[in-house]
Amino acid sequence: MDASNYRRVPVGVVAPRDADDVAAALALCAEAGVPVVPRGGGTSIAGQATGTGVVLDLTRHMDALLAVDPAARTAVVQPGLVLDRLRDAVRPHGLTFGPDPSTHSRCTLGGMIGNNACGAHSVAWGTTADNVAELAVTAYGGTAHRLARGWAGAPAGLRELVEGNLAVLRTGMSGGFSRRISGYGGLDALLPERGADPARAFCGSEGTLGVVTEAVVRLVELPAAPVLVVLGYADEGAAADAAAGLLPHRPLTVEGMAEDLVRSPAGLPRGGAWLFVEMPDEGAARALLRGADALDAALVTDPAAQRALWRLREDAAGTATRMPDGTMAWPGWEDCAVPPARLGGYLREFRALLAAHGLRGTPYGHFGEGCVHVRIDFDLVTREGVARFRTFSEELADLVAAHGGSLSGEHGDGQARAELLGRMYGPEVIALFAAYKDVWDPAGGMNPGILVRPARLDENLRFAVLPRTPFAGEVATCVGVAKCRSTETGGAGVMCPSYRATGEERHSTRGRARLLHEMLAGETITGGWRSPEVAEALDLCLGCKGCRSDCPVGVDVAAYKAEFLHRHWAGRLRPVSHYVLGGLPGWLRLITALRATRAVNAAARRIPLPGLARERALPPLAPVPFTRWWRGRGRAGGSAVGGAPAVAPAVTPAVTPAVTVTLWPDTFSEYLAPEAGRAAVRVLEAAGLAVAVPARPVCCGLTYVSTGRLDRARTVLRRTLDAVGEVPGPVLVLEPSCAAALRTDLPALLPDDPRAHRLAAAVRTFAETLEECAPHWTPPRLDRPVAGQTHCHQHAVLGDAADRRLRERAGLSGELSGGCCGLAGNFGFEPGHHAVSVACAEEQLLPSLRAAAPGTAVLADGFSCRTQIAQLSEGHRARHLAELLAEAL
Repeated sequence: MDASNYRRVPVGVVAPRDADDVAAALALCAEAGVPVVPRGGGTSIAGQATGTGVVLDLTRHMDALLAVDPAARTAVVQPGLVLDRLRDAVRPHGLTFGPDPSTHSRCTLGGMIGNNACGAHSVAWGTTADNVAELAVTAYGGTAHRLARGWAGAPAGLRELVEGNLAVLRTGMSGGFSRRISGYGGLDALLPERGADPARAFCGSEGTLGVVTEAVVRLVELPAAPVLVVLGYADEGAAADAAAGLLPHRPLTVEGMAEDLVRSPAGLPRGGAWLFVEMPDEGAARALLRGADALDAALVTDPAAQRALWRLREDAAGTATRMPDGTMAWPGWEDCAVPPARLGGYLREFRALLAAHGLRGTPYGHFGEGCVHVRIDFDLVTREGVARFRTFSEELADLVAAHGGSLSGEHGDGQARAELLGRMYGPEVIALFAAYKDVWDPAGGMNPGILVRPARLDENLRFAVLPRTPFAGEVATCVGVAKCRSTETGGAGVMCPSYRATGEERHSTRGRARLLHEMLAGETITGGWRSPEVAEALDLCLGCKGCRSDCPVGVDVAAYKAEFLHRHWAGRLRPVSHYVLGGLPGWLRLITALRATRAVNAAARRIPLPGLARERALPPLAPVPFTRWWRGRGRAGGSAVGGAPAVAPAVTPAVTPAVTVTLWPDTFSEYLAPEAGRAAVRVLEAAGLAVAVPARPVCCGLTYVSTGRLDRARTVLRRTLDAVGEVPGPVLVLEPSCAAALRTDLPALLPDDPRAHRLAAAVRTFAETLEECAPHWTPPRLDRPVAGQTHCHQHAVLGDAADRRLRERAGLSGELSGGCCGLAGNFGFEPGHHAVSVACAEEQLLPSLRAAAPGTAVLADGFSCRTQIAQLSEGHRARHLAELLAEAL
């Protein structure tokens, strides 16, 4: 699968190391009569990166930037190079590669050449074909070609084909505009008056002619200080009508979206639709503003503010897959394009066509070039739904053609639209396309079924093989956007740490979802829930939940892993670590009840615990658990949830307590780090709040969920709800992973228990509690820089906006690391995980600690994060934010 609706099972995958490997593979496949499909990042939305023969994965080894010539403004690249790596490398020279699809953090140059990709800046800098100077191509059978201007290096017969079809090339492909990508849309580049450019003509061939092994690409000058102008219009039609009129101002982008995509338009000017127009400098931006007839406008010069707005646009490929009611929308008609002057009329007719078929979609895209992206809530499962998909596709193809448009504006036709190319081009052009392919690929071995002699648009749909179950529906929501394959670091993003550590597709969020898809299909993976292939891939999932928030469609592999482990080990003895670490709350409660803490700590230092990684030292148990300390504080003023006697506060509140906060004694704050709990009590009472603590042990079930013991987790959570009863107010959970479990896993595991939903709604973080319950309290000033780790579960589930505000009020400056610390609860203590655990820490956390200035406070609210810092860094002791504030009181 790629990022489309299609699935074709290959016979094998080859990861070539160089052009010689590519030639050898193509020669062997030709000898055996096996098709070949070249593949980059697999972000194609029309099915052209899937195949039934041998898939060439060009991202594993052929991903180098071979040379950069700043004076000539060129670069030499291999096909598996990710676009952002090229852009990062040439940015110091003030250069960039002009085409920039929204998948720039994971799409490859080879894939961009295959699809003739464009992106937001093509209105100024053109398509990929406009920015390619030379191509090294290997054909099916192993013959190498070097393409540039002129006929040298072109395959035999190509010049003769062109000279015999000049009239068709000049008339049948006339009326072209910048986004005519469909079919072999660049074939007219072979005309003598256009310089006979086989390299340009090859772009957009979707792997059907040969395999690119090297490319010389042109670079463009990067504006020093671009300015973003956001123009607001009454509605989508008005924005579309206005877009073409902005082109004389020579904008760098003219991007459009409407309010049904931007469901929270904070920061945008008034209107029901917007154009994002980037200009090279402020002077040009102000001139545009004077000439634009918009309802409202905003001029954005701050780079950070620009990035925040652009993120709305870049994530649209994912966010558009969810309708407002939560149902899914699918690709298939993702990037039709019409001449910009006709865009407004086309969009109105397109909306009417959707309504006529009872379908919904959210158009957005490159309005300055008439290219519209949309995902539509097709029913691709039932026979009736697939029939409607076909009928709608045929009628939409006719509508696009009536407006003089292109079925594909930048993503290629693949299987989704190639069958309908005859509705856009005449029969002579279609015949010429077939002859062109036959010159390059007479045996028909390159990506058959795509563009020429195409497969039907309603066959090979990936949903057909899935059972009709809720879990299968969840797994199918992975649309293959592949943001999880990004290797960029920095910022708050978490997904996907194990992929960044290993570089293997099966360890990405998408890879794991797709393996589960195959497991449920039962064709290539036949072991069902006992599948060793799926178990192996999920084994390195840290359960960080980063995909829950960072994946544009919210794929939640941590939840899938819990369900898989639950079924995989049902009725069998589990790994020892599932009993040792999965049952951690029970073991710690027993040790404490037996007053065996000191003996266990001593034994743990000398005797390796079965089932755990030998590379790890176990963190010591606290001599006095938090609740024992709490009960020993006296019996005059505090309280306990569940009938325990009142307990006196540790410090005198600044005011008479008006709000009672229930402090949750999570497993980590209870048995391993009670100092965080004691510090929180001091800060809460200093802020004028009353504190209550559950009288009996409580547990969020986290360790049972993470090891897939879901029945046990439900039992534990019911016991917890019985113990807590009705909480009177906010429930402060100091450990972010426990707070996340109570907020999300609890109601998911006990959906029919209203107490679960009430408790989940009451959960607050430390900073949220102070902000909501003591808004007028002034924290002590620390005036120090900070470094450390934002817990991945806090990032994914809870959010850290309140933490940022509290740190700012306390004078703590600087940013905490994104990503994942790598310990991730039980993950880092399980055998075979140590190397990946350390690699995750080395990505952001450990370098930030090494770079920290003397006197920097090291913060980490998660116990796992603090443990990882203690074990892997030198001289750093991380503390909970409550501890820092308590020390400063």
